[in-house]
Amino acid sequence: MTTSFGSATSTVIPNDPKIRMQSFTGLKSLHSIALARNHRVFPLPFSTPSVIRAVSTPVKPETSTTEPKRSKVEIFKEQSNFIRYPLNEEILTDTPNINEAATQLIKFHGSYQQYNRDERGTRSYSFMLRTKNPGGKVPNQLYLTMDDLADQFGVGTLRLTTRQTFQLHGVLKKNLKTVMSTIIKNMGSTLGACGDLNRNVLAPAAPLMTKEYLFAQETADNIAALLTPQSGFYYDVWVDGERFMTSEPPEVVKARNDNSHKTNFPDSPEPIYGTQFLPRKFKIAVTVPTDNSVDILTNDIGVVVVSDDNGEPQGLNIYVGGGMGRTHRMEATFPRLGEPLGYVPKEDILYAIKAIVATQRDHGRRDDRRYSRMKYLISSWGIEKFKTVVEQYYGKKFEPFRELPEWEFKSYLGWHEQVCVSIWRCYNGRVGGKMKKTLREVIEKYNLNMRITPNQNIILCDIRSAWRRPITTVLAQAGLLHPKYVDPLNLTAMACPAFPLCPLAITEAERGIPDILKRVRSVFEKVGLKYNDSVVIRITGCPNGCARPYMAELGLVGDGPNSYQIWLGGTPNQTQLARSFMDKVKVQDLENVFEPLFYYWKQKRQPKESFGDFTARIGFEKLKELVDKWEGVVQTPPARYNLKLFADKETYEVMDELAKLQNKSAHQLAIEVIRNFVASQQNGKSE
Repeated sequence: MTTSFGSATSTVIPNDPKIRMQSFTGLKSLHSIALARNHRVFPLPFSTPSVIRAVSTPVKPETSTTEPKRSKVEIFKEQSNFIRYPLNEEILTDTPNINEAATQLIKFHGSYQQYNRDERGTRSYSFMLRTKNPGGKVPNQLYLTMDDLADQFGVGTLRLTTRQTFQLHGVLKKNLKTVMSTIIKNMGSTLGACGDLNRNVLAPAAPLMTKEYLFAQETADNIAALLTPQSGFYYDVWVDGERFMTSEPPEVVKARNDNSHKTNFPDSPEPIYGTQFLPRKFKIAVTVPTDNSVDILTNDIGVVVVSDDNGEPQGLNIYVGGGMGRTHRMEATFPRLGEPLGYVPKEDILYAIKAIVATQRDHGRRDDRRYSRMKYLISSWGIEKFKTVVEQYYGKKFEPFRELPEWEFKSYLGWHEQVCVSIWRCYNGRVGGKMKKTLREVIEKYNLNMRITPNQNIILCDIRSAWRRPITTVLAQAGLLHPKYVDPLNLTAMACPAFPLCPLAITEAERGIPDILKRVRSVFEKVGLKYNDSVVIRITGCPNGCARPYMAELGLVGDGPNSYQIWLGGTPNQTQLARSFMDKVKVQDLENVFEPLFYYWKQKRQPKESFGDFTARIGFEKLKELVDKWEGVVQTPPARYNLKLFADKETYEVMDELAKLQNKSAHQLAIEVIRNFVASQQNGKSE
C-alpha cells in the first residue's frame, strides 16, 4: 500500500508581454545608484501613476492631505517596482553583500542576508534561503536537489523549520541566482517564504487518507496559491522572466479575481497585495479536529475542517489573531493565542481568507513594525469590531463557530502501516553528516517522497512493506532511531537556529539545546522523576519566538549573553499560553531553577498532571518562593544504582570516570550504553 503526492507537474510558461512587467527605468543615474548602494533612502524623483498603495481601504480613497507615517520598509516597497528594484541590480555587483533596501526586498524572494557572528573583524556575508512547501510536501526530485545545493553552495547541511520548510544556509551572493534558479527548475520555490506577505501554509504532514486530512491538505494548497504574489518579480529576478508554475484550480483563480466586495486593487499586477503588500509577515495553518500538530492557535489564521457524521467535510472553523513575536521588557508587545472568528461553508473558505487578509492589509499598522502583526489589530479593536470589518469584505455574516473536541499534539513519530510511511526525529531539524548522506541514499534508492513536520521531523512516504526492515536498519546506523529508543525529552523539544548566523540571536538555541536537554534529564534523575515523565521544552535565541517557546511547558528565550528568560505554563497539547517566570537566568545557573520546579512537580502534582498544568495551578508567586528557598535535593547513595547496574566497585569507578568526561553520572552513562545496545539489536526487526 502506498501514498503519493499526486500528479501535478511543473510547466514552463514562455515570456508573455501581457504578464511580464517592463524593466524599471527610474533612478538610473550614477549618482542615484550610488545613493542606493550607500544604504540611503530617497524619494522617487518622478510621478509613478501605477503605484497603488495598500495603506487604506481601496473602497475609499485617502482624503487626508497629510501623508500617513510609514516605516522605512514601506518606502522601500513602494519604490521597488513590485519588489524588483534595487535588488535586481544589487545581486549583480561585486560586493559580498547587498544594500539596505535590497536586504529588505530579498526577503519577499525567500532569503535573508546573514553574516557569521562567531567571526571577529570583517563580516563574512552569506544568504539563507527558505523554501515554501505547503503542508510540508517535498517531491523526491526537490529533496535531492536541495541536498546537492547544500553541499555545492551551502554549509553542507539542511535545516527543517517549524513551518514545514527547508532552510539552506551559507549561500554566497555570487551563487544566489544559480541556487534560486535550480530550486525553481526542480519543482521548488522560495517565493514568499519570507517578507511581508503570507508565509508557508501549515497542514498535518502525515499523509493520512481520510477525507478530512485530504481536504485539509487541499485547502492548504489552495490558500497558498490564492495568496501567492502575481506580479512576476520572483521569476524576473531569478530566471529572467520565465514562469515555472503548476496549474491552479479554477476556484482559486475565481476567488483571487473576485472583487465584488472591494477586496482587490483593480488593474494592479498584485490584485490582493498592491504595492505595499502586508504590514508584516502573515501565517496560516489548516488542520482537522483533535490534530494540533500545527500549533493552530499561534497563527494569524487557523482553519479547522468540520465534517458531518460520515466524515465528509462541510465547512471550516476559523481562528484569528495568533502570533509569537515580542520584545523583551516592552509589555505592549506580547505573544497571543488565536480566538474563534466563526464558521464558513467549505465553498467560501477562500473568500473568507481573502477578506481577513484585506482587513489586515488596510488596517494593520505600517508606522511601527513591532506592532504590525494582525494580533495587535485584533487586540486593539476587539474581536467583534474585527469580525464586522471582515464581514464587509466577505460580503456576508460568519456562522457560529462549531464545537470542537479537545486538541492533542500528534508527532506521528514511528511507523504507520495504514499509509506505509515512517516519521523520523531529526534532532533540532538539522540534517547533516552521516544522517544527511544516509537519508539521501534511502530517498534516492527507493525513489521516496517526503514531508516536513511542524516539529522539525521528516516523514518518508510511499514505503513498501518489504523495504521497511532495510530502511530501518540503515537509518538507525546513521543515528535516526525508532522513537521508542529516543529520550522522551528530545521527542518534543525544538530550537531555532540562533547563533552563528541569525542576526537577531542574543544567545544560543540550536547549538545549546543538546546540553540543556542532558542537564534536564540529569535533574529528572536527581529529583526522582521517571524516564517517561516528559516536558515540552522549546528554546529560542531571541524573543521573536521562531520555535514557539511561548507555548512550551518550559520555554527558554534568549535574554542576554549566555542567559535566558524562563517561561512556564504551556500545555503538552499547545493550547495554553506560557507566561514569563524569571528573567536573565545564566545558562550555568539553570539547575538552580530546574531542580526545585521539577522536585515539587514530582511531590505535589495531581494524578497525570503535566508540568505546565502544575505550574499554572500552583502559581508563579509560590513557585518563585520555592526556587528562592531551595537548598538542594537530599542525594540518594549511588549504591542503589550499583546493585542494579554494576557487578563490582572497579567497574563502577571506571564508568564513573568516563561519565565525568561527558558531564554525566555513571548511572546515566550505563543506562545510555544499555539503551544503545538494545536499539542496535531491535532496529531492523519486524514488530
